Amino acid sequence: MTWRLGDLSVNRIGFGAMRLPQRGTAFDPRAEPRDRGQAIEVLRTAVELGVNHVDTAAFYFSATRSANELINSALAPYPDDLVIVTKIGPGRTPQGEWLPLATPRQLRGQVEENLRQLGREHLDVVNLRISGLDDVTAHFEELARLQQAGLVRHLGLSNVKPHHLDQAQRVAEVVCVQNSYGLGHHPEQDDFLGVCGERGIAFVPFFALAGANQEAGTSAEDDVVTEIARAHDASPAQVRLAWTLARGPHVLVIPGTGDPAHLRQNVEAGELVLTADELTRLDAAHLSDG
Repeated sequence: MTWRLGDLSVNRIGFGAMRLPQRGTAFDPRAEPRDRGQAIEVLRTAVELGVNHVDTAAFYFSATRSANELINSALAPYPDDLVIVTKIGPGRTPQGEWLPLATPRQLRGQVEENLRQLGREHLDVVNLRISGLDDVTAHFEELARLQQAGLVRHLGLSNVKPHHLDQAQRVAEVVCVQNSYGLGHHPEQDDFLGVCGERGIAFVPFFALAGANQEAGTSAEDDVVTEIARAHDASPAQVRLAWTLARGPHVLVIPGTGDPAHLRQNVEAGELVLTADELTRLDAAHLSDG
């Protein structure tokens, strides 16, 4: 169960590093830093379980932990098949305050920061994450120059709309789109997911488990997920991941966790086969208002 990001083959269940630096909510200045040993154990276990797609960013850090530094410490020297995907555009001060979206000229510095933290000569995939930017052309042109210079292998987009993809594709090849999406979460993304599939572009949901943050039983969607999970002796999170993967062969998931047990469950979700009837019921729940 693999997909290609350009010339790189990845297993469709990856690992998102956003939660590694801290317990609780990401980017919360009051969050407790995660135990360093546990974070390193989770990363190493992920690779042992076959994960070869790790999603990260230089702005994933807490007061005393950096996701990139943890990845470097845990996994370097890196396995030949490991694909590390990072994102640039946003930035934070050392104190954790958010900075304005980077200008095109500032992107090289962000790429170099990721290279330094990860200890890499080049970055496998860099996603331009945007916020409030209507035209990505100038930013993507700068990323294409960094690609031509050998600092970046492949390019992608994060938090974008279909017209952003059109703009970027006029500049350079786009190998992935990373947007917020999951069961019952942003169903308006369904069409965009389909467009990516038609163009051979990976669609990589973040927050694919967003619905699991709701209280169990508070919506029809949760009731359906819970019932199907019981039928398979699986967790609701596994059902959500399995449904997301069933949306298309180009759909990748990058659930993040700091818990080794949850990590194993997430990876095992790739083995969960939902019946046609179960998928139909989940699809209906996805589109309902709950």
